[in-house]
Amino acid sequence: MGENLKIISQHFDDPQARHLDHYETHGGYRMARKSSSMAPGDIHGEVKASNLRGRGGAGFPTGVKWGFVPKDAETVYLVVNADESEPGTFKDRHILFWNPHMLLEGMIIAARSLGVRNAYIYIRGEMQREFRVLQDAVDQAYAKGYLGEGIFGSDFDLDITICRGLGAYICGEETALLSSLEGGRGWPRLKPPFPAVKGLWGQPTIVNNVETIANLPWILEHGGQAFADLGVGRSGGLRLVSVCGHVNNPGVYELPLTVTGNDLIEMCGGMREGKAVKGIIPGGVSMPVLTADELDVPFEFDALQNDERIREVETAPGVKFDLGGGRTLRTMAGSGGVVVMDETTDITKAAWRILHFFADESCGQCTPCREGTGWLASVAHRVAFGHGRAGDVELMASIADGIAGNTICALGDAAAWPTLAFLTKFRGEFEDKVKNSHDAAPAGAAGGAP
Repeated sequence: MGENLKIISQHFDDPQARHLDHYETHGGYRMARKSSSMAPGDIHGEVKASNLRGRGGAGFPTGVKWGFVPKDAETVYLVVNADESEPGTFKDRHILFWNPHMLLEGMIIAARSLGVRNAYIYIRGEMQREFRVLQDAVDQAYAKGYLGEGIFGSDFDLDITICRGLGAYICGEETALLSSLEGGRGWPRLKPPFPAVKGLWGQPTIVNNVETIANLPWILEHGGQAFADLGVGRSGGLRLVSVCGHVNNPGVYELPLTVTGNDLIEMCGGMREGKAVKGIIPGGVSMPVLTADELDVPFEFDALQNDERIREVETAPGVKFDLGGGRTLRTMAGSGGVVVMDETTDITKAAWRILHFFADESCGQCTPCREGTGWLASVAHRVAFGHGRAGDVELMASIADGIAGNTICALGDAAAWPTLAFLTKFRGEFEDKVKNSHDAAPAGAAGGAP
């Protein structure tokens, strides 16, 4: 297929690519037309063979997820999660803005396979320009007869509705998104049942990320095995990553899954002002940080979780942070938001800024997250800004350990995991801040509050 193959980003930065006629000139909607007359199981088979994994954060196999829908389901919904709000992540909005018809074609293919009559795109409210472009693309597709009743002259009907969120980070979690879409408060739900069994309005629902769905036209055209062959191990295809921070050329890149952190820095034109790299967060700020000596690991789902070259996160010296099932946390590919930090970065302040975000965005439903993230942010703030107390490093680890794994959704983990990683891998910086603090009070004073 060639080293420079681009599946999704080929026409980024081309304003004409947003228009249906331009998209069709380059082969667009051919696979949607083909899918309208295919057996749903055949489409599903190609998706399973492709090793396509969710690009929204968890990396769950898409074909397996689709297989959870009950075979006798009369009503099935498809929901595209476009509520991209993970700090450091901005690749989905590029798809929405530059290539919206690829997403719509992917939705048609998915809907055909799943037996969906009504599909929804839940888009983050702040994405005003992306919403306008996407709504225009939907209108164009309806006008051409590619959405609505009897699309492509078949017996297949599909309506797509765009719904705008109101800026709540928590609504990026799939069950909170569904609650919001139903008109309720965006609170995550207990699982099981999973959305594929009981989701939107109590019906089986598949929630997929924008990038995940946008890969489907290529998969159907070239075959699932060809997509799998582009990847490595259990992960097929290429991957969009959004890179920000201390590199010369930040932006969105579509890359093979074999690319390492060091490779990525080179592709981004190297470090800004020639400074040395200090650390990289590989998948949005909810993911554990990698240090400069851990960047020769591929940015692939399984490699980042399991590669022995990455140090495991610990809650305290000698105690490994256990994810359950015998797996210990190293880091994850997450949402593909890569944050690069150079040698001048104050890790204690970076940690505080991240924790401040998660404390502010907690929905408040679960006590460990509601109380723990705010407490954690407060302790991190006093450490970072010269008012740390003896024992604060241990206190932060203890709070994070109490949050992790004890909440309905993963927002609590999103605060705990990076905290534990920062404390494990840059412990000396936190201890030095406390040692040189202006405040000599012990950590236990006032219950550890600021």
